[in-house]
Amino acid sequence: MASEMIVEKSVVIDQPIDVVFDYLRFSKNMDQYSVWNMKDPYKKADYYGTDGTVGFVYKWDSKDKSVGAGEQKITKLVQNERIEYEMKFERPMKNTGTSKFILSEVNDKQTMVSWDFRGPTKFPMSLLKGIFQKMLGKDLMMSLENLKKRLEH
Repeated sequence: MASEMIVEKSVVIDQPIDVVFDYLRFSKNMDQYSVWNMKDPYKKADYYGTDGTVGFVYKWDSKDKSVGAGEQKITKLVQNERIEYEMKFERPMKNTGTSKFILSEVNDKQTMVSWDFRGPTKFPMSLLKGIFQKMLGKDLMMSLENLKKRLEH
């Protein structure tokens, strides 16, 4: 009884789309806005490849159970439109998923950023899917608000 968990949150940022895309495409910038990256400043982080390009891998390993261990790989970049990732989680639970940023121009000075996360949930965890979606949605929204503050400074 596996089902897919889908969570998507959006925010409008007062910056042109190229400025937002050029910031988001670098995975290392997540340390400045992602609540998960910011939760444990002492986590072990490894990087493989050239940041901001397809194939770049960011790996993390934390003693903090809410951060855990895993990796994120950039799988697709479409200039000023989208950035896609493949996610592999080792701890606290072994799982896989995908994540993406979808950008759309509101006007020449504003960009809407949607952060989409998808992953399988297997029984018995699928029974708690609603709780996980709510928690993940809250973290995605908080991260997007951090991103907005960072880019609008």
